[in-house]
Amino acid sequence: MAAEGAGSDLIQVVALLAAGVVAVPIFKRIGLGSILGYLAAGVVIGPFGLGIFYESEAILHVAELGVVMFLFIIGLEMEPSRLWGLRREIFGLGVFQVGLCAALLTMVGIVTGFPVAASFVAGAGFVLTSTAIVMQLLEERGDMATPKGQRIVSVLLLEDLAIVPLLALVAFLAPGGEHMGWTERLTGIAIGIGSIVGLIVAGRYLLNPVFRILAESRAREVMTAAALLVVLGSALALQLGGLSMAMGAFIAGVMLSGSTFKHQLEADIEPFRGILLGLFFMAVGMSLNLAVVWEDWRLVAFYVVAYMIMKAVGIYIVARLLGAGHREGLERAVIMAQGGEFAFVLYAAALSEGIISTNESAVLTAIIIVSMVLTPLAIIVLRRLTPREQQSLEGIDIASGLTGSVLIIGFGRFGQIASQPLLLRGMDVSIIDNDVEMIQAAADFGFKVYYGDGTRLDILHAAGAHQARAVLVCVDKGDTAIRIAELLKSEFPMVPVLARAYDRGTTISLIKAGVDYQLRETFESALSLGGEALHTLGAGEEVVAEVLADVRRRDAERLELQLAGGLQAGRGLMKGNAPVPAPLAPPKRPGQAMNPETADILAQTAAQERR
Repeated sequence: MAAEGAGSDLIQVVALLAAGVVAVPIFKRIGLGSILGYLAAGVVIGPFGLGIFYESEAILHVAELGVVMFLFIIGLEMEPSRLWGLRREIFGLGVFQVGLCAALLTMVGIVTGFPVAASFVAGAGFVLTSTAIVMQLLEERGDMATPKGQRIVSVLLLEDLAIVPLLALVAFLAPGGEHMGWTERLTGIAIGIGSIVGLIVAGRYLLNPVFRILAESRAREVMTAAALLVVLGSALALQLGGLSMAMGAFIAGVMLSGSTFKHQLEADIEPFRGILLGLFFMAVGMSLNLAVVWEDWRLVAFYVVAYMIMKAVGIYIVARLLGAGHREGLERAVIMAQGGEFAFVLYAAALSEGIISTNESAVLTAIIIVSMVLTPLAIIVLRRLTPREQQSLEGIDIASGLTGSVLIIGFGRFGQIASQPLLLRGMDVSIIDNDVEMIQAAADFGFKVYYGDGTRLDILHAAGAHQARAVLVCVDKGDTAIRIAELLKSEFPMVPVLARAYDRGTTISLIKAGVDYQLRETFESALSLGGEALHTLGAGEEVVAEVLADVRRRDAERLELQLAGGLQAGRGLMKGNAPVPAPLAPPKRPGQAMNPETADILAQTAAQERR
């Protein structure tokens, strides 16, 4: 019997892993994102799909730890000074948005005939955005550290804090809830605040010394266990204080953001975070009661649309009133228009207090889950319906009538360094780039960079490419560099073109395009590092120079072979560390003796390979 139970549990574990492994790549491949993939996988294997799982709530409780760990990692990136700098967004923007959206959503319930208390609970629950979905979307889009991303994070933090007064209001609005005195309510709030203060004090004075002691033990598994203990212990401390577990983990992360163990903690937590966060989304999919949705589909569909639109309108109004642009306000409205996981807590409390019925709780839960499912789709629709954001060229000069003897296209880190020898020799250099932020930053360092797209022939003429003595293509994208090079050599064949190559494939394409010189961006820096390593290990300067010259010779020969035979040609010219024979370098010139030390090193290598 025990073996049968274990086998059943193993089947469920395998089903979970298989569903995620199959669904997520498919959904990402077709452009729907990983979140929607996890949600769909959960629906398929849940109680209303294949029926492999029937207790989705139990899985959801475990999977919430993924959200907890996610917030801990976010906290590690948020130093206290940085968090303090967001105080106006948290308690200004956050309070304004939550308050206005709660009022609008409550009005939806009242207008459609529901009692005030039930309307408020339903609306307030929908106001609490899904931290897991929004954080994952921000991370996938690379917006977590941007100003607009930080404003969204600020609102999410305020919503996590708002769960405490909302639960107190639920108790107050309950039938017979007036018996609860102000003393009990204030006591609950005081316990929550005390939990936060206690966690901050412990984090400030205990965590770093404890991790220092553990690090001295040199037991990696103990450090991993300690990292998990900090995350889960902090979450439990704030949960006992009536706050959200995610808030506790976030505070712990903030307290450790300046620690020397920050990166180690992040590396230890990351695998657990990724797996559990995926499990959370799958558990949300399993929790979708398709029977309720089917039975009351008109009601569910109406309130999903009404709540999401009304919440989006409130978010957009707040964003615009507080100075955000139209595009940022629209993006924030769509990203945060769904309900979230904390609504389940609020609805459960309202059900226990008799404010809403069992059926109403099931319908509201379905509304929240459907809105979470629709969010990734809404973002895809937004991207396709809204044009790409145009950069403001205010204060930026557009390339026109430039006459420099050298034209540099692209002024990132590579172009900046390449410009220095030319400028130090007094060359007249014209520079163009199509990144407004880069142009503005370069101006702060004394560079005059013009706005222009090097893939356009008219811009190349305006930038003076036709009369330049040389053109340097320093853009960071290989395909863009190839297009620019082809255009330059086609239209201005007599102008020397020197190009930056991203990799060997780009190098081969640039050579075929006819550039006069190309350089892989990491080649010389990597050679310098390898040579310095030889020098550190005791090799003399002459030996290092000979070895580096041999590497350059081999690379040049391999490149010639690749031009004719493709990327796989010339593999034998690369020296690998596998125990197989490899060609040795001949002397640099016929008749010239090799440096004895170099010859000795190569002879030893050959002997080892023969053995």
